[in-house]
Amino acid sequence: MPEDMPDESGEFETPPAFFPYKEPSPIDEHPGDFGDPIEVHVEAVFMTQSEDQIQRFVLLSDGERKLPILIGPFEATSITLALEGQQPDRPMTHDLMKNIIEKLDVTIDRIVIDDLWGSTYYAKIYILEGDEEIEIDSRPSDAIALAVRFDATIYVADGILDHAGS
Repeated sequence: MPEDMPDESGEFETPPAFFPYKEPSPIDEHPGDFGDPIEVHVEAVFMTQSEDQIQRFVLLSDGERKLPILIGPFEATSITLALEGQQPDRPMTHDLMKNIIEKLDVTIDRIVIDDLWGSTYYAKIYILEGDEEIEIDSRPSDAIALAVRFDATIYVADGILDHAGS
């Protein structure tokens, strides 16, 4: 893996801390410094094939800029089914999560894709429990799959949208 390889100085690169109990790396100069969140919508889920490899993407857009995010096959199916309003015979993982969240009498308010390390995006899910807001770290694909089920607003940090367009 690239993060297991030393850089030019001989140091090993480590992505920024994903879970709150991990200490940030000294090389994390500006974690999460990508500007204000901008509302986006899911434009499409698509796949590309080159030789024997299939890659799936979810395409987010603010109307002008587009952000393709590489996702797994199960997340692609989950997002697509929710966007199309289809309900599988048995609940998929994201449907199960939605059922649990609703039974706990909480809701997803919004998701924010707010950090980027190399080509890995990081997201947060914001859950409302009464007046209390709970922030949960997530993979963007899982956060998006839940957001489309709850009709929650999806945001991407402005700098990440700019970076994707460059």
